[in-house]
Amino acid sequence: MRAPTHRALGIRRRLGIHGLVPVALLAMLVLGRVVALAAEPRHPNVIVFLVDDLGATDLGCDGSTFHQTPHIDQLAREGTRFTEAYSACTVCSPTRASLLTGKYPARLHVTDWIPGDSPKDRPLVSPAWTEHLPLEEWNLARAFRGAGYATISIGKWHLGGAEFYPDRQGFDRNVGGTDRGQPPSYFSPYKIPTLPDGPPGEFLPDRESAEACRFIRENRTRPFFLYLASYAVHQPIAGKSNVVAKYRLRADPAAPQHNAVYAALLEGVDDSVGEIRSTLADCGLTRDTILVFTSDNGGLALGGASAPTSNRPLRAGKGTPYEGGVRVPLLVAWPGTIPAGRTAAFPTITPDLYPTLLELAGVPDSPAHTVDGVSLASLLRGGPPPHRPAIYWHYPHYHSGGATPYGAMRSGNWKWIEYDEPGRSPELYDLGRDPGESTNRAAQDPDVAKQLSADLAAWRERVGAQPPRPNPNAVPAPR
Repeated sequence: MRAPTHRALGIRRRLGIHGLVPVALLAMLVLGRVVALAAEPRHPNVIVFLVDDLGATDLGCDGSTFHQTPHIDQLAREGTRFTEAYSACTVCSPTRASLLTGKYPARLHVTDWIPGDSPKDRPLVSPAWTEHLPLEEWNLARAFRGAGYATISIGKWHLGGAEFYPDRQGFDRNVGGTDRGQPPSYFSPYKIPTLPDGPPGEFLPDRESAEACRFIRENRTRPFFLYLASYAVHQPIAGKSNVVAKYRLRADPAAPQHNAVYAALLEGVDDSVGEIRSTLADCGLTRDTILVFTSDNGGLALGGASAPTSNRPLRAGKGTPYEGGVRVPLLVAWPGTIPAGRTAAFPTITPDLYPTLLELAGVPDSPAHTVDGVSLASLLRGGPPPHRPAIYWHYPHYHSGGATPYGAMRSGNWKWIEYDEPGRSPELYDLGRDPGESTNRAAQDPDVAKQLSADLAAWRERVGAQPPRPNPNAVPAPR
């Protein structure tokens, strides 16, 4: 028998084979090894749809009878719809940082929309908070790219200037992301420096979905992480004229939701979801792709006939600590893995998406990374929910929507809001009986109030939450 070659000996060592082995048997072992490697399942693709300012009752699957969202509603039917999902903040930038890192905004010190608004005459001033996503923060893009994923961020970024853009944070490509929180225009020319203009009149949601579909087709043979943070449905609200006209014929000014332009813009988001799902099907990737659909804060519920939307029966909207300001849609689907047609009343919050997606995808986290969220993977697969005693908010700022500096938490059905301004009374609501937060029970349930106040203070201490500071230039309020 011929002596084995150096190459054969190397293969034997890699396979753990010692001694003389017939060539035919060695070939079978090598072939078996190759087949086994080929049979290993690849990581699933991950697509996160993050919509801007989308309210908890804006979708058809969440109760809207005015807005038409058939593609998103179909996504809900094919996965799990969370009925008590919350954003990490009542405004956008903190929630975006929280989704990517799995940390509460209070821990990141990214606690307001960037650059925020700090009135000079109010009793408190904002702390020295962080107005970008720090480059040293480990995030979903870095974790997925480290596992061999192609990564892309499409749409709104709003987490710092050019030195903090997505392509500096683990994303292979940045399409449309800047430091701005809204587009100059929803129709081309967009005047977005990271997005070349399309043909005159091109609609921004259509362009975002076209970029996403191109990325999917280009990476159909490898796992990918697609973060599509739509600029819609943020102001300046705009829609295709024919779609606006359709909704104007249906609008009832006496109904809670009746803004035809907002409805047309939301339909553009729905069309985008439909186009992307169609591309996944054409590429044979439907059962290989995890899809998440959510919002960065509650709907913008301004007063008057031109209000973009209404969050009823929830109280108030974006820029407030109430349910309308922090309750959001959340849909998660993975056809063939996550059971279809389920609803979950488990209270969840934005940082939960970080550990959930990594666990579902089988991608390890960095050992040194701190995560505040809890994984929903077991619940999504039909198992028990994770242990969660409470969820928390920290907003040491003023907002034109109505918020003054506050901390808040939800524990069970209890919602506790504690204001930082001197003299402002705290608020306690039983969401099980009073989801509209109409009756403050702080005086009727003092033991609950005392316990929740202590829990909130302890959490703020644990995460290093920055308190607002007294303003020496405050203007006294009129009597």
